[in-house]
Amino acid sequence: MYITMVSPELAPIAKVGGLADVVIGLSKDLVKKGHNVEIMLPMYQGMRYDMIRDMEEAYAELWVPRYAEWVPEKVFTGIVEGVRCYFFTCGNKFNRDEIYGYDDDMYRFVHFNRSVLEFMKKTDKSPDIIHCHDWQTGLVPVIMYDHYADTGMNKTRAVFTIHNIEHQGQCWFGEDLLASIGMDCGQYYRFDRLQDNIKHNMINLLKAGIIYSNFVTTVSPTYCKEIKESDGKGLEPTLNANSDKLGGILNGLDYEYWNPATDPYLELNYDIESFDKKFTNKGSLRYRLGLADEYRPIVACIARLVPQKGLHLIKHAIYQTLEKGGQFVLLGSSPDEAINEDFRRIANELSDNPNVYIEIGYNEELAHIIYAGSDMLLVPSIFEPCGLTQLIALRYGSVPVVRSTGGLADTVFDVDHSGKGFASSNGFSFCDVNEDGINSALNRAIECWFYHGENFMKLARNGMRCDYSWNNSGNDYVNIYNYIKAH
Repeated sequence: MYITMVSPELAPIAKVGGLADVVIGLSKDLVKKGHNVEIMLPMYQGMRYDMIRDMEEAYAELWVPRYAEWVPEKVFTGIVEGVRCYFFTCGNKFNRDEIYGYDDDMYRFVHFNRSVLEFMKKTDKSPDIIHCHDWQTGLVPVIMYDHYADTGMNKTRAVFTIHNIEHQGQCWFGEDLLASIGMDCGQYYRFDRLQDNIKHNMINLLKAGIIYSNFVTTVSPTYCKEIKESDGKGLEPTLNANSDKLGGILNGLDYEYWNPATDPYLELNYDIESFDKKFTNKGSLRYRLGLADEYRPIVACIARLVPQKGLHLIKHAIYQTLEKGGQFVLLGSSPDEAINEDFRRIANELSDNPNVYIEIGYNEELAHIIYAGSDMLLVPSIFEPCGLTQLIALRYGSVPVVRSTGGLADTVFDVDHSGKGFASSNGFSFCDVNEDGINSALNRAIECWFYHGENFMKLARNGMRCDYSWNNSGNDYVNIYNYIKAH
């Protein structure tokens, strides 16, 4: 199959969050499976150009509508981790310091959407599948079916993936937004089309992707159920009206990169057969962070420090872990400096305690060492579309302690409540978003480590046996591609 990914992000060259990892991980797996895959994304000023191979100009003058005029722009191409990519200048609209966060983001991305389709028309590209990711690409299926279907793409089918329904763009633009790329807005101001469900005089690009795509996916089965029932951020009616083409596919993890048996950051590599070597990495982590070398479990948390991640629960867990005799390691940062300062205050308060370490920031090497050296990984999210940290923890034999929501509920099975017991469960979970809730899981995990060590090791090894690689998720996507091609 010929598959084109259209995305606002791509790891490792233009990454803000997990979306970037998903696009490159899925693309690489599809290439391994023998499919022809291309990725199209904006050409950002701050991209990691050093990680793009054989970059060159692909189209010198791509004329794209801008209101009543047609303006020229350039398209470049290069190889990222073995996958062919195309980069769109869009009149230098993305030549800025950050990827997102500007008042004209909606205008920039709809221009990118139109540029992608115009480029495909001019270069006679007619993929079997166009796979679009999040609101930034939601207009691609609309433009394709309403303006380019008769240009060789009449058999092309569109898949749209919702990575986080909380992000729907700046829904305060209406008619002018489509006019800016030469489209008449009149026919789209309808509830069953692009009209925002709450702000009726505005356009919703995420809704556009849902309505016009042949299939819509979310990044885990439980998250798919949650957004239809109550967490759809205003889009519940739209999701339920299109439920016959909506499904949840769990994100995969790059098992080549996240592999304790080959990880170059670790002092000692290990796998499930040499699990005892993990304890060397625990000692290495303690030495690096200045933690006491004592008989205690290490509870770790690696997270973006944003409200979604359950900040009040993370704070409570620091003190609860210390009270229960454990050690706590936090690595994370927030785009909100007030949140960073709050955690720095806790770090200063506990600076003399040899059983806690808090680092505000992100350090890739340290993250690997924490996964390998920790006994447990805490993920107390308020909501979590999929989550990657718990998948990495399982891979490295660190037992997850999570809130049962979204992808966390689909990947972490509580030893006491899942019915699987120590034979095949892999962690601890809780439901209530309060101190009693997190205590119910964290206390059980720490007590299991102290008093039932052999059983705790079973949970860790069970986690390492799990297969959450892209191979399985990639197969699910191929099945969807084949299904919509045939219908």
